Amino acid sequence: MATQHSRSAARLMMAPAVILLLGWMLVPLTMTLYFSFKKYLPLRGGDLGWVGFENYVRFVTSSAFWPSIQTTLVIVGGVLIITTVLGILLALLLDQPMWGQGPVRILVIAPFFVMPTVSALVWKNFFMDANYGLFAHLWTFFGAQPVEWVSQASLQSIILIVSWQWLPFATLILLTAIQSLDSEQLEAAEMDGAPSLKRFWYIILPHLSRAISVVILIQTIFLLGIFAEIFVTTGGAFGTKTLTYLIFQRVLESQNVGLGSAGGVYAIILANIIAVFLMRIVGKNLDN
Repeated sequence: MATQHSRSAARLMMAPAVILLLGWMLVPLTMTLYFSFKKYLPLRGGDLGWVGFENYVRFVTSSAFWPSIQTTLVIVGGVLIITTVLGILLALLLDQPMWGQGPVRILVIAPFFVMPTVSALVWKNFFMDANYGLFAHLWTFFGAQPVEWVSQASLQSIILIVSWQWLPFATLILLTAIQSLDSEQLEAAEMDGAPSLKRFWYIILPHLSRAISVVILIQTIFLLGIFAEIFVTTGGAFGTKTLTYLIFQRVLESQNVGLGSAGGVYAIILANIIAVFLMRIVGKNLDN
């Protein structure tokens, strides 16, 4: 049993790390809140004083605000659906005995370690280019007109690129969950004559509910801040401007730090609302 002295020593040793972590989070948040109440234009007059909630009103009443929220939620929802469904299918496939199982698993997980800018450039130039891309050659081979992916199917292109990046993460988590399933249950169900679809629906899928909840929670937190893929491919055009990209435009392109900081506060509020909602769902699944 830990004594009072050992607990005090543990707190003392943990204090530097806790202080560093709090400073890492609180200092940027405090600065964001501070600048959100000021009119600060670095290249057009500098600090022009306090404006109260004017930045918040201007940002939320902007014609681009609500479309950016909608675009953000569409991308997040689309990626979650694709990665969850395909992640389950890939996890089931990789769990089957096969030749070269180890290298195959490594190849499936590899895209997760590719930088977002690199993967976006590869998809844009190697696959989606209307003149020289692989998709264009396939379309031409079957007698169809190549698609201008970046302009004609811009939102779908972003969802496809981001899904390709996050699919390995979902597959890895779900594969781990499948491997923890008691094989005796599946063997008993198979001996009782239960078909494969029913074994999946009544045994495997309920067992994966916790892992699916974790995948959705973690991916959502990161996907709300998607930026690099949009910056590289569409530059926020063609209806792909997310809330994060709108903040970037206000701060760097418009050089309005105060307005961009107010947008950052809105982004934090949105992320926390979604995180609380998802945490409740995850908590219920973990309790069951």
